[in-house]
Amino acid sequence: MDVYQAITRRRDVRAEFTGAALDDETLHRVLDAAHAAPSVGMSQPWDFVIVRDPDTRATFHHHVHTERARFAAGLTGERAATFDRIKIDGILESTLSIVITYDPDRGSPAVLGRHAIADAGLYSVCLAIQNLWLAATAEGLGVGWVSFYQEDYLRSLLGIPATVRPVAWLCLGPVERLQEVPDLERHGWRSRLPLERVVHHERYTPRADTG
Repeated sequence: MDVYQAITRRRDVRAEFTGAALDDETLHRVLDAAHAAPSVGMSQPWDFVIVRDPDTRATFHHHVHTERARFAAGLTGERAATFDRIKIDGILESTLSIVITYDPDRGSPAVLGRHAIADAGLYSVCLAIQNLWLAATAEGLGVGWVSFYQEDYLRSLLGIPATVRPVAWLCLGPVERLQEVPDLERHGWRSRLPLERVVHHERYTPRADTG
């Protein structure tokens, strides 16, 4: 699979995980791809916490669904009905989870290139996440990014220091298949904007919100 195929096939997986075993060599390749990401000042400010323990995952799953209910309480009408149909995680169904963190002190005190853009380190972690996601897709695996959580809760659950930010809880593992259409589009939550809607020439040109 070439990089364009991986980009096109990549999906945020929730319901399709099989729970089948994942061999150590494949996991290492996926993590190695993430670790090969570019980073500001070559600070490499990420860490990867592999979570396999069923109790830890069940505890986090409960927290995530508490946060889901909190979000759902603010929805009404069609939006509430649409969201009710959307599965938001594969924490229990996936083979394992990987929590990716951001350490702003990595490479300090002088992180080359971060002096003017404080979030450049955080952007670097997002590049590692994308690398991992594309590598996993090329390996025939699924990845699901769980975002319904409080950062301090996750810090406490996994013993993450207060100075380190948990950026993503990723569910990872073999899947039955990857959906042809992304879940949120399939369920009618949002549709992908056409490329021409987001391309500007020379200067940013404000456009009306497409909703």
